[in-house]
Amino acid sequence: MPTISVKRDLLFKALGSTYTDDEFQSLCFKFGLELDEVTTEKQMIAKEQGSDHGADASDEIIYRIDIPANRYDLLCLEGLVSGILVFLEKNPPPRYTALLPKSNLHQIIVTRSTQRIRCYVVGAILRDITINQDSYKSLIDLQDKLHQNICRKRSLVAIGTHDLDTIQGPFTYDAKPPKNISFKPLNQQKVYTGEQIMDLYANHAQLKQYLPIIKDSPVYPIIYDSNGVVLSLPPIINGDHSKITLNTKNVLIECTATDLTKANIVLDTLICMFSQYCKEKYTAEKVEVIYPDRTRFQYPNLSYRNEEISPEKATGYIGIRETPNNVAQLLSKMCLKTKVEDDRLIVEIPPTRHDVIHPCDIYEDIAIAYGYNNIVKTLPKGLTIAEQFPLNKLSDQLREEVAHAGFTEALTFSLCSREDISEKLRLGIKDVPAVHISNPKTLEFQVARTTLLPGLLKTLAANKKMPLPQKLFEISDVVLRDCTAEVGARNERRICAINCNKFAGFEIIHGLLDRIMQLLEVPWSTAKDSNGYYLRAADDPTYFPQRCAEIVVFGEVIGKMGVIHPTVISNFDLSLPCSAMEINIEPML
Repeated sequence: MPTISVKRDLLFKALGSTYTDDEFQSLCFKFGLELDEVTTEKQMIAKEQGSDHGADASDEIIYRIDIPANRYDLLCLEGLVSGILVFLEKNPPPRYTALLPKSNLHQIIVTRSTQRIRCYVVGAILRDITINQDSYKSLIDLQDKLHQNICRKRSLVAIGTHDLDTIQGPFTYDAKPPKNISFKPLNQQKVYTGEQIMDLYANHAQLKQYLPIIKDSPVYPIIYDSNGVVLSLPPIINGDHSKITLNTKNVLIECTATDLTKANIVLDTLICMFSQYCKEKYTAEKVEVIYPDRTRFQYPNLSYRNEEISPEKATGYIGIRETPNNVAQLLSKMCLKTKVEDDRLIVEIPPTRHDVIHPCDIYEDIAIAYGYNNIVKTLPKGLTIAEQFPLNKLSDQLREEVAHAGFTEALTFSLCSREDISEKLRLGIKDVPAVHISNPKTLEFQVARTTLLPGLLKTLAANKKMPLPQKLFEISDVVLRDCTAEVGARNERRICAINCNKFAGFEIIHGLLDRIMQLLEVPWSTAKDSNGYYLRAADDPTYFPQRCAEIVVFGEVIGKMGVIHPTVISNFDLSLPCSAMEINIEPML
């Protein structure tokens, strides 16, 4: 959940009212927000950088407010004030309009080479804008918040804002080799090439995290005007030539992206928040984007759309009784202008509310405007007795009994590296039905685990100093790729146990298996009898040759047990022999 910092006096001035801290906290709660902290700039700096810093900072009171992650329209002072004033019914919801220019329509021409790196761009112009130091800082802060939130640290969308009067259209969005790019970056004194910019910001506190997005690409995205003046090198840095100052009157906003939908959301948010400073309020000028195939699009859209909901269904979900007219009034307080037609509610979704994608999002706004504390607590109409999910009940019963057998339960990560489930177990990754994470944050979390064994082996490796024998178990889900499943994968509940000692102790694992089967009332049988369980020899690279067996229950293989192969032991940084068992417990239900 993002947190914004706003100056209290500036906030109260914009709201046209003053509040005590408790009163404002109550107002935030009613609006669905939370006043997280009341502090000062000096205290914030001292907390972040140490007590020796912040001596020159201001003592002005600052409110730190927690904002829901999907409410991009509240991530700055302008949006927060507008939302609260509409909520308090002091102002009507603003009406945003995208205008065609009176003279030439500015264009951004996209070259084919951008398809190799960041293929989309959108843009807009704010005309006759008047900003001061506070509104300028708010614009920069909003860009940072959007970059960290919906833009996914600029990997999906990168924002650039420019002084339009310092540059000349039409603009070109191109991608060039880094050695062919040269310009003066923002707040720098000399010209750098694309390669030099990577070195320049390699240790920069904020920008270094964005360098890997394009660093290894043979081409870097670049935007320049008709005179060759570089506007920006997205997603890293803007050019110094077109930087915005307090004297800027016309602002060009451009967003390059790998996701066009999110680029439009970001562009709409920026325009809706700061078009109030334009001479013609709540308006923005369109920009035309021309792609290599000569298709043309005009941005921004700033489109409104209608959703139709049933007031009875909405109030029924929430648990309140209100007339359709009252529900419409509640939604209008949340910037969702609503009218009643034939006992149906026609809800107009503005360009600020891209978070509304389902009727349930509208129901939530009704509940917020009504007040959660005003919803009367009631008993359910149907009295039922809850019952534990059978698979979870079986898992809990087995946990207790396996612990009684002398094994210690472990709880390991559901995600692991590709090596953990393949190479370290002497398997090929192509032979493992793994679900791969498309954008893993670390190398340790690349796939969903297909077996519980690596987690227990890593737990042993982290507890080498513990006395022997070490006997661990885990009862959890694994995830297996399954083309027949609706989502392409399925969960499977398994129990895995491992014994580590100076001797492998296969008989200990075998004994645990027999105890589990005894508890499940599955008798020992022969291969000809399908009414119980038996073992049959198996060959698995993870286990020592001729020391591995498949566990067959009711004629179905549910798992394996055996002495772990020495190579696997060493792969997990262990030195003592281990025996292990892993079975699927779902067939036991």
